[in-house]
Amino acid sequence: MSRHVGHLAGISLSNRGLPQEELEGLRQLAATAADRGTALPLLVAEYVDSVSRAWTDLPAIRRATEPQELKEAASALIRAVGDATVALTEGYESAHRAAIRGEEATRREFVGDLLEGRTDLGRLAERAERFGLRLVGPHQVSVARAESAFEAGDDTTRYVEEALTACFGARDVLITTKDGLLVCVFPGALPEVPDSFAAKVGDAVDESCRIAVSRPRPGPSGIVRSYQEARSTLDLAVLLGFTTRLVHASDLLVYQVLGRDRAAITDLVATVLGGLEGARGGPRALLDTLTAYFASGCLNTTTARRLGVSVRTVTYRLTRIRQLTGHDPTDPDQRYILQTAALGARLLDWPSHSLQPAE
Repeated sequence: MSRHVGHLAGISLSNRGLPQEELEGLRQLAATAADRGTALPLLVAEYVDSVSRAWTDLPAIRRATEPQELKEAASALIRAVGDATVALTEGYESAHRAAIRGEEATRREFVGDLLEGRTDLGRLAERAERFGLRLVGPHQVSVARAESAFEAGDDTTRYVEEALTACFGARDVLITTKDGLLVCVFPGALPEVPDSFAAKVGDAVDESCRIAVSRPRPGPSGIVRSYQEARSTLDLAVLLGFTTRLVHASDLLVYQVLGRDRAAITDLVATVLGGLEGARGGPRALLDTLTAYFASGCLNTTTARRLGVSVRTVTYRLTRIRQLTGHDPTDPDQRYILQTAALGARLLDWPSHSLQPAE
């Protein structure tokens, strides 16, 4: 600061402002202080204190004999001190923003490595400690999707992060964003996190938000698989038309098993349900009836209530299904193959999309 006080001595005589190189020097001084962790109020207080100690020794102040001379010298010095304070603040804030950008870039790189498995697992565990995450024991991943993409640092992300860390602690829950999704990584030993995560996301966004949670898996590599499973579960829930906000991957295992061999399930649907295309008006009404029938525990009355039709209509449609497919949905021995084919039809979005049996 001694060099700066020397500049103030010259200003007190010339009534000129601080030169640009002096202001830039103050910005660099503030940036260095920010890097050392010095608080901005403390930095400004130290500067003002150094100026106040030297004030009465400044030439123009000491030599002023007339009130007007003292006024002009004081006015020039106050302007200079104001400019210097602004320069210190600018330098400090610029360094602070750069540090934040660097931290965000480091965090984004870590999140990418964590969710995509792009780095050595041992090193990943070490880096996780920096962000308050312990990769010990099984972890689960929950992902949320809304109409508007989630972004790092936006109001919704900050709200959910603050709420979850307040409930479960920063070392147990990691909230981040990836490809427009809001992602929550948490230990499998905290099974209450998904419901809390869903509730907080629901508080922050509209009802269109969908959330999926994976099964627990051990180690950093398990987090990669859990993240992939949560994403695929989210996509599958949308495809199947699920209306519940929170979907567990474990509840969709049968669909995932069916979907792993698309050729086989396509062949099954075409072979078992293909005959429904001969129905008047197409297969949609009969397929919906079949789906509702199985979801209702194979009860005609409940099925009719679900579909908003008469019990007689349900009975007629079940008879037509038997006639067109050769499989009787009311026969326990034939029910399973029809139910499996109906599940496959939902996976393939048939009959909205054409179906070609596998060769």
